[in-house]
Amino acid sequence: MGASEPTRLLRLVAPEQARRSARSAVDPAALSDAAAIIEQIRQGGAAALGQIALRFGERRAGEPLLLDRADMRRALDAIDREDRAVLERAAERIARFAHAQRESIRPLTIPVAGGQAGHSVEPVGAAGCYAPGGRYPLPSSALMTAVTAREAGCDRVVVASPGAAPIVLAAAAIAGADQFLAIGGAHAIAALAYGFDGLEPVDVIAGPGNKWVTAAKHLVSASVGIDMLAGPSELLVIADDTADAATIAADLLAQAEHDDDAVPMLVTTSRPLADAVERELAVQLRSLDTAPTARRALANGFATVVGDIEQALAVSDRVAPEHLEIVTADAPAVASRVRHAGAVFIGSRAAEVFGDYGVGPNHTLPTGGTARCRAGLSVAHFLRLRTWTRFDNAIDSAIIADTERLATIEGLTAHARAAAMRR
Repeated sequence: MGASEPTRLLRLVAPEQARRSARSAVDPAALSDAAAIIEQIRQGGAAALGQIALRFGERRAGEPLLLDRADMRRALDAIDREDRAVLERAAERIARFAHAQRESIRPLTIPVAGGQAGHSVEPVGAAGCYAPGGRYPLPSSALMTAVTAREAGCDRVVVASPGAAPIVLAAAAIAGADQFLAIGGAHAIAALAYGFDGLEPVDVIAGPGNKWVTAAKHLVSASVGIDMLAGPSELLVIADDTADAATIAADLLAQAEHDDDAVPMLVTTSRPLADAVERELAVQLRSLDTAPTARRALANGFATVVGDIEQALAVSDRVAPEHLEIVTADAPAVASRVRHAGAVFIGSRAAEVFGDYGVGPNHTLPTGGTARCRAGLSVAHFLRLRTWTRFDNAIDSAIIADTERLATIEGLTAHARAAAMRR
């Protein structure tokens, strides 16, 4: 980029710089803040929660922290009829996909010498479902988490969201939540993990959030299951010269408007396309009411021009983005070679925003490069594959002998003796 070239909305970087751009999923400063808040909640319980909620303006003095099904139902009955209908349609699509996922995870039985072994599929008892509510309430996140937990078979579902926005309360009602925790942030995660008077601890906490929520989930994961470390939103677009610059700009801005920390990224084989996207970003920002946020988020991202699709895939796999759009000739073939991404959107019609709002697959996805080892939220996060073994006949002597031998190698005499008792 020449010295006289004006500042770009998306930084233009070399492919090697782009490969190094993945950020840690957990912010160190947020980790320290969250740790202090979690300790407050563990020590002070509901009283500490109330003080923090009051300080952050989530609840007024005397307002309850916990709401019940009747409160959620009243919110549902009071919202706009068309808003209710769209929430119900989205919930149905999410439930249909989650139900199909649940049906695909089957119990297993195989023969072993003298008996059988296998696994059963058991839901966790209680799910805590977090729905962010920073600048805007996000009823879609309440649906994505709580509907999925219900389809997994959880007995108890708690939705947590700051401020108890009526539209999020309504979404929680549609999802079949049992309780609603009207606070957010690290203190909500602590409350879900450790409980307080009126709220029993949950078994799994799921849902996206800001860096303090993500840090808190990381910290409580020793005590409770978590879905993933889902922090600020990311979108990486792989595009070639067949792509439409205006459409790509619109998709990048859709991610950028989430919050100041969102990360929009473009990897392309075409320098003219990169320049055209840059121009389109400038044009579309002029009429975007979320432009201040989007402009700040664009500064977090980048555009890079690579020599071919293989290089584009190498950059993408190194970043391991939350969302990956592939807008190229023969996009399905390119998608088949992707190794690391939270969710993949294949072809120019497959806008990432359709994933945000309930086409079916879940929008709670791993960020900060953790897609290398984690997948997006599904019923599997609320399930346990519990293994079992049963011997109906005499145990094969080779199994007993091998068990004794291995126990002896490890110096565990009682293990060997317990095996020998079955001879």
